Amino acid sequence: MNLLLSGAAAGTGGNLAMIVVYIVLIGAMFYFMMFRPQKKEQNRMKAMLDALEVGDSVLTNSGFYGVVIDITEDTVIVEFGSNKNCRIPMQKTAIAQIEKPESAAD
Repeated sequence: MNLLLSGAAAGTGGNLAMIVVYIVLIGAMFYFMMFRPQKKEQNRMKAMLDALEVGDSVLTNSGFYGVVIDITEDTVIVEFGSNKNCRIPMQKTAIAQIEKPESAAD
């Protein structure tokens, strides 16, 4: 009887080890499929916003194109269209894309 119980306990330990391995594999999948790409995107956006300069053309998250005319720590003032009266302050995080102006030397 004692031999039978020790064999059952050994089988349970093996199953427990497999469950732990599956949990680790699922955790690794979550990391590589969800958290790592999100972190890479955050780093890309931070680098893009750090390179923002006055005179850059930007596309906002709402779909408006404009030109940056002033930059502070977390806000920018963007001029939309050729109308000098259409200047709107907005958060830097509202910028989706930046297009650097072409230099006259090219």
